[in-house]
Amino acid sequence: MWQTNLKILLVVLGTLGLYTWVAGAIPQVASEVPEELTFSDDVTADDLVMAGEQLFAGAGTCTACHGTGTRAPNLLTDHAGEGTIGQRCGTRVSGLDCKAYLRASLTEPAAFVVEGFAEMVFQARAFSDAQIWSLVAFMQAQGGEVTVTSDDMERTDDAAAGTSAPAEPSGDSPLAASQTTDARVLLQENLCLSCHAIDGAGPPLGPNFDDIGSARTADQIRRGILDPNVDAAPGFDAMLGMMPATFGQSLSAIQLEAIVTFLAARK
Repeated sequence: MWQTNLKILLVVLGTLGLYTWVAGAIPQVASEVPEELTFSDDVTADDLVMAGEQLFAGAGTCTACHGTGTRAPNLLTDHAGEGTIGQRCGTRVSGLDCKAYLRASLTEPAAFVVEGFAEMVFQARAFSDAQIWSLVAFMQAQGGEVTVTSDDMERTDDAAAGTSAPAEPSGDSPLAASQTTDARVLLQENLCLSCHAIDGAGPPLGPNFDDIGSARTADQIRRGILDPNVDAAPGFDAMLGMMPATFGQSLSAIQLEAIVTFLAARK
């Protein structure tokens, strides 16, 4: 009897050791992530706008979608006769001024989808409050007045710490931190289905998930998630640069492997 129990124990320990090794072997820092920002109490509007511009054109990968006018509205030029984003932001949603609307559209991208376009693919949880506010300031500066100040960042810091602060726009954000390892839930939470079709439905902007396991190996799928802008899947060269390069930070090793295993099995 003890021999049987010993064999079971060895199998369990071996399995745990294997999964621990797999989790540790998966790279988690392959993606470019936004550099942390620190602002003093006397930060100026120009400082915020400059930082936001660097994020918008750089690690934020915003221009991949918002510079084409097809995947998403162009934020730096006129859209539908409503002007640049700094001119139209205050009229987009009743009850939200420009600043509140821009922040809400970044932190809850599924809440305010412009008619005719897909949900925004933006990984807000990979950005700090200071980075979010700097992006807001940059967008306000595109034809409008910059009203973001250091007080805004202090209030959101207080809210995160559980102290009293003015309420932020509410809603169920799809980017709330999650510990799930359910691959389908992770694909939804990380807005992957905004570009990739699955179960015969969805936009054809990226490779179809229904047969991706036939076209790409698990290693290729993993590499495509962690470093999406190195090469494109066959037939999707025009979309290179559109996928956020922050999943190596926003997903845990176990979550990443759950997605890879799920997609590799779809053939």
